[in-house]
Amino acid sequence: MKRNYSNIKKAKYYLDNNECVAIPTETVYGLAGNAYSSNAVKKIFKLKKRPSFNPLIVHYSKVRDLQKDCEINQYFIKLYKKFCPGPLTFVLKLKKNSQISKYVTNKKKTLAVRFPKHSITRLLLKNLNYPLAAPSANLSTKVSAVEPKHINEDFGNKIKFILKGKKSKIGIESTIIDLTNKPKILRLGGLEIEKIEKEIKTKLHFKLNPKKISAPGQLKLHYSPGLPIKLNVKNANDNVAHILINKRKNDKKNFFYLSKKSDLKEAAKNLYSTLRKIKKDGYKRIAVEKIPKIGLGLSINDRLNRAAKFK
Repeated sequence: MKRNYSNIKKAKYYLDNNECVAIPTETVYGLAGNAYSSNAVKKIFKLKKRPSFNPLIVHYSKVRDLQKDCEINQYFIKLYKKFCPGPLTFVLKLKKNSQISKYVTNKKKTLAVRFPKHSITRLLLKNLNYPLAAPSANLSTKVSAVEPKHINEDFGNKIKFILKGKKSKIGIESTIIDLTNKPKILRLGGLEIEKIEKEIKTKLHFKLNPKKISAPGQLKLHYSPGLPIKLNVKNANDNVAHILINKRKNDKKNFFYLSKKSDLKEAAKNLYSTLRKIKKDGYKRIAVEKIPKIGLGLSINDRLNRAAKFK
């Protein structure tokens, strides 16, 4: 615990001085900066090579702090009580007197907010007097980072400090729900849609591929290892990396298991690290076994479909 406090003190020092640090969350690692500082937020966009029209998620520790910036409603309260802290991001109406940098939202009147569950990042947030803008800690359109070594692979020494935790438990980004009007899903993620629908007793609408980007994770090309990907492949050539979620009788060198027992939670946790390993191992193409379109399988398929847009 002493080591955690020492590292949190270091992270706070850099963040207080408008620098960016990498932080662990239960979904993926984030690249964080003071959400009230335009200087810090602009550095996030520059480091990630992220287009300015793609808004950021802001991380809070308490609802009381969020209420300084956003309007909350009954849907929010219900979902917050059930699922937060956790892998759910809310899009809410931004208050006119909010201090959130205009670069976070690209001057929109809404804000995406989340309450991360990771104990180290929660401790960090409690020691700051501002929320953290924190998209995933990777280069734009590329595979997200779920371990500290992935951040080093992408950024080298360009990031001032990495607040280290273990491998992210969930392994894919948060689910995003828009609560500014009738609830709708803007991004599939680490919380299953069925659980949200059950809690609010409402069938959710989806807006995953809009012409105008309204939330993170809606770019057509995203989560890409920089290799061509073919989906729903039963058998692949030996020189093609074959991603599987069911155990095969005879293992081959080119088999990469997300899970050996069709466990979709395990598959989600292993997705990004597997894509990175395949790239590192020198494969030029990827084939993916059919993944069920239920629960977290919907989110895994969403990530792979966007990654497959690489030409």
